[in-house]
Amino acid sequence: MPLLEVNNVVYGVGPDKKTPILAGLSLALEQGEVHALLGTNGTGKSTLANLIMGCEGYRPASGEIRLDGTLINKLPIHERACLGITMAWQEPVRFEGITTRDYLALGRHHADPAACLSLVGLSPDLYLDRMVDKCLSGGERKRIELASILALGPRLAILDEPDSGIDMLSIQDVIHVISAFKKNGSAVLLITHREEIATISDRASQVCHGKILCSGIPENVAQHYKAQNCRTCGKGECHYV
Repeated sequence: MPLLEVNNVVYGVGPDKKTPILAGLSLALEQGEVHALLGTNGTGKSTLANLIMGCEGYRPASGEIRLDGTLINKLPIHERACLGITMAWQEPVRFEGITTRDYLALGRHHADPAACLSLVGLSPDLYLDRMVDKCLSGGERKRIELASILALGPRLAILDEPDSGIDMLSIQDVIHVISAFKKNGSAVLLITHREEIATISDRASQVCHGKILCSGIPENVAQHYKAQNCRTCGKGECHYV
């Protein structure tokens, strides 16, 4: 049985919820699998992430989201977190009055904050006692958030554009983080628009116009995605579907 099953999920926005974002999307992740979801801006990748996490205002109009076979459509975000689902946001939140050390230790009694920081390319000596506030750059906050997800040891980690806000030279750090998740037995849904990030996964899928366009070997899916030559989904008819 897959760890995560997304079955024919439909989701829309607008006053009548009829402007489609997801149009019958289906996807499955096995235990410990790293699955990359490729797509340009506007194709529904982040919407899918919010639906799986159970963020406020995100509930499927139809279809099912199951974890270990159990329907979780109506579960609030905190109950999904208790089941082992967690998410790294595109734009990490800021905190006032808490150090990086304390942030990484929240609810994580057996985690090693220094080791988690090292895995994301930050020096523990320089960052453990720094405040998690506006003084940190976007890239630093993104790395600290990734370290916090590592410290949690989730069953399913949703990484929404983990390379955003991180310079090109540190893409290798993202690869190290994903390898650490896999070593710890976590499944990862890796959302990205960069084919070089997607190729480190076990499997990959391309989403287009709210549906899965193709799935399979990451290199093949990445090449298919790269060949589209489209930068933003216009929400109209797509001849690649």
